[in-house]
Amino acid sequence: MAKNYYDILGVDKKASKDEIKKAFRKLARQLHPDKKGGNVEKFKEVNEAYTILSDDQKRSQYDMYGQTFSGANPGASGFGGFQGNWEDIARQTGFDFSGFANGGQEGFDFGDIFGDIFGGGRRSKTKRGRDISIDIELSFEEAAFGVERNILLNKVSVCNACGGSGAKKGTEMIICQTCNGKGKIRELKKSIFGSIEMTRVCEACAGSGKIPKEKCNFCDGLGITKKAEEIKIKIPVGIDDGEMIRLAGGGEAVKGGTSGDLYIKIHVKKHKIFHKEGNDLIMNLDVKLSDALLGAKIDIQTLDEISTLKIPEGINTGDILQIKGKGVMDRVRGRGDILIHIRVILPKKLSKSARQAIEKLREEGM
Repeated sequence: MAKNYYDILGVDKKASKDEIKKAFRKLARQLHPDKKGGNVEKFKEVNEAYTILSDDQKRSQYDMYGQTFSGANPGASGFGGFQGNWEDIARQTGFDFSGFANGGQEGFDFGDIFGDIFGGGRRSKTKRGRDISIDIELSFEEAAFGVERNILLNKVSVCNACGGSGAKKGTEMIICQTCNGKGKIRELKKSIFGSIEMTRVCEACAGSGKIPKEKCNFCDGLGITKKAEEIKIKIPVGIDDGEMIRLAGGGEAVKGGTSGDLYIKIHVKKHKIFHKEGNDLIMNLDVKLSDALLGAKIDIQTLDEISTLKIPEGINTGDILQIKGKGVMDRVRGRGDILIHIRVILPKKLSKSARQAIEKLREEGM
């Protein structure tokens, strides 16, 4: 059955790109394999849905054909309603497959057979390297203002010596003898209709039709090799703890295909004074009784400088003061503010002179 990517992300079919992105980030945090209660398969499914729906062209194709053709060739006609279940197609067209289920037809693939007959053949799937997931810890300030990090990954990458071709430097590429330069291998498969010709990508040349006359000495002609690779990661401003960054192509490489993706899970250290709400910073401030009564000026260390805060006369516990433009940067709304929650601290013990002064205040009705 065709996957409904909108249901997977929990969004409406008319959802905007921002809504789709927010839904993906939320689910990715919940389902990440490294997190307690995470789910690898559902995480991959959510990533697949986001990959399609975040791309305008892929989303348009999916909206037109996705649920009907289940990823098959949109040019195929007459069998869309079966959604790729080829055994159902055959049964509904009156054919008896009892002799093919277990009767010596091992490896019999209904999708291959009917795909070639009714859909002009299956689309060749591009090889894709393995995805990688890592964790990065940031200070509160780095998360607030954004930062660039260089990380060292030991992963399968394209061979630097041959650039992924698998050929020794200076050697020529010759026609692949396995596929005679076609890049594909033709095979005959038995079916209820007789022998049907199928095609698959040639493994010897990875579909290119050519192989090196002399193999690369560094990767032995594979075009890929496992090595330590430094990757630069740009952390956006205002990122939250638990958010995920996807770096397309930052995963492992594969010959004749595309590299997987790199997923970076962000962990933000707690700040000793501030906590974040949106792009505002929240803090508590203890104020002496005398300063609360008479007013005062107090220096506040913000994330990037010292700002002077004016305490007005007669301030009370629960009042909130504001330092504008010293919060967290946001690409859309700009920089937030610092909101300061006041707590007036009463002395537990009074000196003789302090008591006398307060007694006078009481006499004045204060």
